[in-house]
Amino acid sequence: MDLPIWENLEALLFARGNEAGMNTNPSIVIIGGGFGGLAATKALRRTRCQITLIDRTNHYLFQPLLYQVATTVLDTSQIAYPLRGLLSNQKNTNVLLAVVTSIDRAKRVVTAVSQSRTEVKIGYDYLIVATGASYSYFGHDEFAKYAHGLKSLVDAVAIRSQILNSFEAAEISSDDVERAKLLTFVLVGAGPSGVELASAISEIINSTLNQEYRGLDKKNAHVILVDTSNRVLTAFSESISNAAAKRLKQLGVELRLGQTVDKVDEDGVMVAGERIASKTVIWTAGVTPSPAGKWLTDVKTDKAGRVLVNPNLSVPDSPEIFVIGDTASLADEGVKLPGVAQVAIQQGKYVGHVLDCLLTSKAAPGAFRYFDKGNLAVIGRGFAVLETKGIRLTGFLAWIIWAVVHIMFLATSSLRIGVFMQWVWAFFTHQGASSLIVKGVSANENGTSST
Repeated sequence: MDLPIWENLEALLFARGNEAGMNTNPSIVIIGGGFGGLAATKALRRTRCQITLIDRTNHYLFQPLLYQVATTVLDTSQIAYPLRGLLSNQKNTNVLLAVVTSIDRAKRVVTAVSQSRTEVKIGYDYLIVATGASYSYFGHDEFAKYAHGLKSLVDAVAIRSQILNSFEAAEISSDDVERAKLLTFVLVGAGPSGVELASAISEIINSTLNQEYRGLDKKNAHVILVDTSNRVLTAFSESISNAAAKRLKQLGVELRLGQTVDKVDEDGVMVAGERIASKTVIWTAGVTPSPAGKWLTDVKTDKAGRVLVNPNLSVPDSPEIFVIGDTASLADEGVKLPGVAQVAIQQGKYVGHVLDCLLTSKAAPGAFRYFDKGNLAVIGRGFAVLETKGIRLTGFLAWIIWAVVHIMFLATSSLRIGVFMQWVWAFFTHQGASSLIVKGVSANENGTSST
């Protein structure tokens, strides 16, 4: 689908102006408008420079709440905001909707392609790569066709439609075997994403089926959470993990721990040699970095493909290039940093500060140090687990803290107010913000989603 003509013109004019050297301020290109990229952009808002922020979507997405869109609690507009709107008052920044295809380190040029296939070449003095990650199927890419990941708004809407379509089809079906398949939901990966999504689907079953699908019995619905580890939430202590497992079981989630997924197809999954018939399989296990390591030819990467960076997050032999977030590989005091939002945000702010100091002749800061604020995960309505600096909490108080933290990190005040009001409404009424089934969106069609 072609972009509107003004966006084509914008891309062409931008490219010509860039090539002609119209901007005399240092040029900083930032690839990725997620947590890290946006943090870096905002950190440079008062710096005399010209920033180009490139992203394949036009919005900033608060990924930690994607599962709530997938389970009808929130609407898409409540966790995403247009990048141009967020940066409308930042005069030193242009936003470009395009997909990066290559980086020429020698010429200091980024090549990107718009949705209308217009190729744009952007020169840079400094480059920040903040391209995030996608799900890893651990060498079984064929699983992607049937086991959908949850990394974008399109993914969330596709999964929501898949879940609701399953309810609709099950209510019509007179075949007990087919109905059981439709009402069985399998999630692979018992980290925070898997645990939060499994508990949310279970709550839909416990509320929505009773209220809206009177021809179905919730006793016939099953949520199964599979992981190769012997416990859920392995990033937490064992006591917190046990509390989370207990809560999941109370919600009706079946745990298949210490078991591997051998096969995923259109009829379900094979887990430890046992066939589980299911029409909905969701992959929440493991991530793989973006192809930035391949774009930056001849840079060293770890086994996962993350770029090995210097203590100041620059690329060895290319001090003008910085890599942050899930795309970077860095050990802090001997411990490899996790691929979580807080790491990306802190690294984005740090690199912004490094460049500001460099461009204003200030003393450069020391090596990057990550401040671990702890771990949080929500497990259904009114229950969360928290672990930070030796403090361990489970239950309602942890849930309140989880809610406050997540609301604080939403992009705008309007989103914070909207999400808060929706959560209050959902808490007392068990009603979500959007139960729409969007036609043309399929969670299990060729491993992709379309709208």
